[in-house]
Amino acid sequence: MISLAAGVALGFFIARRYMMDYLKKNPPINEQMLRMMMMQMGMKPSQKKINQMMAQMNKMEKK
Repeated sequence: MISLAAGVALGFFIARRYMMDYLKKNPPINEQMLRMMMMQMGMKPSQKKINQMMAQMNKMEKK
């Protein structure tokens, strides 16, 4: 019983550490990053277009 509790706790901390490292290496896209990508592609980013793209990305994440 004690080893099961220790295993669960250890697994939780390892998974948490892994997710923190993953998010540092691959941060979720925010509006500023989207604006920079659009400018690099030669588009002029309007706030309306950025909002539409963010909504589309959030919709795809939920699926």
